[in-house]
Amino acid sequence: MNNIFQKAVIITATVFLLACNNTTTESKTDSATAETSSNAGQANVKDDASMKDIVKIAIGSADHTTLISALQQAELVDVLANPGPFTVFAPTNAAFDKLPVGTVDGLMKPEKKTDLQNILQYHVTTSSLKADFFTDGMTIGMVNGGTVTVSVKDGKIVLNNSATIVASIPASNGMVHVIDGVLLPK
Repeated sequence: MNNIFQKAVIITATVFLLACNNTTTESKTDSATAETSSNAGQANVKDDASMKDIVKIAIGSADHTTLISALQQAELVDVLANPGPFTVFAPTNAAFDKLPVGTVDGLMKPEKKTDLQNILQYHVTTSSLKADFFTDGMTIGMVNGGTVTVSVKDGKIVLNNSATIVASIPASNGMVHVIDGVLLPK
């Protein structure tokens, strides 16, 4: 009987040690992955389990490829992947297409980076605002220092009388309001 007990203890200890060894290996792998990801910027952190941040929502949308390209050119991707909170008014590709021919291409040139950053920052505010928060006549302070004026017309939210919110998507770091026009700072 004593011999059986000793064997059970040895088997249990062996299983326990193997389990601890696997956990240590997994922890080292997770740490290495986290370290590699952190060197690449917040937008490159891989997380398929949590709610998507603003950048991941835009990247996942076929209607926002121009916006993503502009954010990359302006070096603002990692900023919008940070914890926030942010509200982003995200123009669709069709919204960018409404601009005069050559406008987007011109803004994507390296020498126009400051202008592009100014325009993109005019689409962001540093709070998480749901659609039901907006009221007719309200003004919203934007990251670039400008303001956007809200109008409510026939139940639709319109910004600066030029862009309508067509969809609202909650993100882990704020809100994305899809808009059908590009907001241009004064």
